[in-house]
Amino acid sequence: MSEPAANPAATSFPAPTISLPLGLEVLRTYTGVLVCLEILFGGLVWILVASSNVPVPLLQGWVMFVSITAFFLSTAYLTLLVTGLADRINTDWNFLDVFYHFLAVLFYFAAFVLEAATTAANGGAHINQLPNSTETVLCITYPRGNIFTVLTDHQYSINVAATIFAFVVTLCYGCSLAMGFKRWRM
Repeated sequence: MSEPAANPAATSFPAPTISLPLGLEVLRTYTGVLVCLEILFGGLVWILVASSNVPVPLLQGWVMFVSITAFFLSTAYLTLLVTGLADRINTDWNFLDVFYHFLAVLFYFAAFVLEAATTAANGGAHINQLPNSTETVLCITYPRGNIFTVLTDHQYSINVAATIFAFVVTLCYGCSLAMGFKRWRM
């Protein structure tokens, strides 16, 4: 009796390459903890920017896009690792980890800069009523720059917090990128 022919699909792809533990053990690694922090702080950025009523949609729209997209992609990545499904998908997970975190650092750094610009553009902007006027005409004075935002104190405080958390998330993604690059090169 002859042996059945090998399935070409099973022989043409290498086994998945992943150097992280699967299951709940991934949460005991630095990478697992950083992904959890990325999800937590990224969700805070999303919530803070949304709660400020997005006063500058042109700038903060990108911040919302990045925070929401990275939140869901990081959640999906962690879910694949915790459930062990990453072992069933034949791909180089170490490379995908580096590639994803590189894009996340790049996009989140841009989001951090835009959120900081939105917050900083409010610095020194004051609304004063015109002197000797009986109407409700307001004069907006601003100290410098081509753009300025007029934020309430509450919006300003929320945007400061969102800027800080966007920076923290950028650092978390940067640390994940460095560790992923180290794993990928091993």
